[in-house]
Amino acid sequence: MTPPSLRRSLLLWLLCPLLLVMPATAVLQYQLTLAPALKAFDRALGDTVISIANFVQAGPEGVHFDMNAQTERSIRTDQTDAISYAVLGPQGELLAGDPPVAEPPLTLAAHEWRFYDAQVFDQPVRVGARGVPCGVALCQVRVAQTRSARDRLRTDMLTASAIGLALLAAVTALAVPLATARGLRPLQRLSAQLGARSLNDLRPLTTADVPRETLPVVDAVNHLLARVHAGSAAQQAFLSDAAHQLRTPLASLRTEAELAVLLPHSPELTLGLSRINDAAARAARLASQLLSLARSDATARAVLPMAPLDLRSLGAEAAGEWVPRALAAGIDLGFELQTALVSGQPVLLRELLANQLHNALTYAGPGAQVTLRTFNDGGTPTLVVEDTGPGIPAEDRARVLQRFQRGAQASGDGSGLGLAIVSDIAQAHGAALALRDGAGAGAGGRGLAVWLRFPAA
Repeated sequence: MTPPSLRRSLLLWLLCPLLLVMPATAVLQYQLTLAPALKAFDRALGDTVISIANFVQAGPEGVHFDMNAQTERSIRTDQTDAISYAVLGPQGELLAGDPPVAEPPLTLAAHEWRFYDAQVFDQPVRVGARGVPCGVALCQVRVAQTRSARDRLRTDMLTASAIGLALLAAVTALAVPLATARGLRPLQRLSAQLGARSLNDLRPLTTADVPRETLPVVDAVNHLLARVHAGSAAQQAFLSDAAHQLRTPLASLRTEAELAVLLPHSPELTLGLSRINDAAARAARLASQLLSLARSDATARAVLPMAPLDLRSLGAEAAGEWVPRALAAGIDLGFELQTALVSGQPVLLRELLANQLHNALTYAGPGAQVTLRTFNDGGTPTLVVEDTGPGIPAEDRARVLQRFQRGAQASGDGSGLGLAIVSDIAQAHGAALALRDGAGAGAGGRGLAVWLRFPAA
């Protein structure tokens, strides 16, 4: 199921009301603007009615309308519309003007106004009518004006409203997504912060540019990171303390087991004492690896106290310890050491090299060759431990870098921590680790070469 989109929800909640409000606003604006303009037309029409009403006279001989031809032409003259009129006597008789304007009959009080739409000469017109006192009786004056100017005004205002609505919709369609994207940018920055971190980086998230609305989320994540850090630190402390406490009794047990094997004893005890000796050695090695693992994990979360170090010197130091072990195992251990300067933590790098050599001597088998190389590969300090043993199949190489994982064809009683420790320490130093085919490839086996490429010092 596709998770809901916050961006889509914001756009829907912002755009949908606007799509409803904008047309309603445009219609209301059109009506509110058109009504005063039409009233202005009616006032102008009423002014013409008043002008004509001034020519209605009441005398002893009755009501008469006295307007000369020049004034009548002036009243009928208009740039846009045709104007016609009718003056009605007290009995509704036509005193002057155009007979079609006199229809239909209307009853108006003195000075009462009436504006209405009608048809005159088969044209739609707007009529303004007023009751005019003429002596003791009432007359009517009506003026009709065609609707061309009014219709043009409606069209122009409707066009202007439509253009305004279209511009507003276009600006809204652009502004709302941009505003939404800008508003979600802090969440994207927080996501980038979390995505760029390694599993060991449990520092609190920065809140420098975080809006107030997202502060509760950031605070909750920071509290979670703090709890995870505390739990991980407690776990690492327990692992370190337990491994450290086990090292001394296991070392004593191993010494006693070795001594028991060397001392005179009955032949039937030889096999059992050898097994005890081997188990003590494995337990001591496992405790040492767990301690190294705890140390590398704790160090990976902090800034390493780096120091200048030559990988060549590190390899030379290892020769004194590992050459006798290689001879005892029937393995030819060689060294090809060139200067390769790195910045690192000496204790962890010695542990890294010890795990590499221990793995090579353990799994290469008697008669194999193991070579330690240090050199600069195009300016990149490189450390390689290569053997001619059975190697690790390509499909298993990613898995054996995980803790307590061994290759499908691995022999012996290893714990599956050696290469995991190498990987953790390499990661803490920013080094690239690669498992490749070794010198034994094509000679009855694959062999294994563990390559470590460090950042230049």
